[in-house]
Amino acid sequence: MKNTAPIGIFGGTFDPIHHGHLRLAQEALEQCSMSGIRFIPSGTPPHRTVPLATAEHRLSMVRLAIHGQPGFAVDEREAHRTEKCYSFDTFSALRAELGAEQPLCLLLGSDAFLQFHTWHQWRQLIELTHLVVMQRPGRPVGNVIAQADATLRQQYGTRLAPSPRLLHESPGGHIVVLDMPQLDISATDIRSRAAQNKNLRYLLPDSVAHYIHTHKLYKS
Repeated sequence: MKNTAPIGIFGGTFDPIHHGHLRLAQEALEQCSMSGIRFIPSGTPPHRTVPLATAEHRLSMVRLAIHGQPGFAVDEREAHRTEKCYSFDTFSALRAELGAEQPLCLLLGSDAFLQFHTWHQWRQLIELTHLVVMQRPGRPVGNVIAQADATLRQQYGTRLAPSPRLLHESPGGHIVVLDMPQLDISATDIRSRAAQNKNLRYLLPDSVAHYIHTHKLYKS
C-alpha cells in the first residue's frame, strides 16, 4: 500500500464541545500527520446517558467550535439517529465510502480505551481502523493496561505500534498511544456552570459559550 495520510474520527456526545475535545483533536492531527479530523456527534450513545442538548444544538456547537480551523470537519451521520449508534456500524459505512485502503483512526481517551473490550463488535472494529489513544499526564496507558481485561491486554500487546508513522502504511489494525496535555475540563462541569449562570469563558470557545447562553441550554 502507498503511504497515505490517515483521517481521524472523533466521536462523542459533545454536550457541549469544549477546549479539551479541541486540544485532543489538534494533538492527534499534528502528532500523526493526519489529513483531517471528522467530529461525529452521536445521537443515542450505547455507553452513556442520552445527551441533554438536542442533536441540532450539539451539531451547531461543533460547527461553531471548529469554524475556521483547517483540517476539522463535522459529520452528521449519527446525530439524527434514534436507535443506538455503534462505532462498528459507523466505521463500516466510512470504510465503504472511503475505500479499503484509506487509513482511518479512531481517537480515544485512555479511560475509554480501557473499556474498549465492552464495545459492540470491538474485535471487528479494530480491523476497520487504527486506535489512537490519548494518555493523560501521570497516567501512562502502559502502566494501567495490566489492570485491563485480558483480551484487551492481548490486543494491546500485539497491535501496539512504535510510531505514528505506521498509521500511514495500512488502513487499520494498529494501536498508537500519544501524550495529551493536561486540560481538566469536563462537559458535566460546564453544564452545571451553565445551569447556575456562571461564566464559561476559557472552558470552551466564546462562540459556543454565547450559543449556550442565547439558547438557554442546560437550564433546569
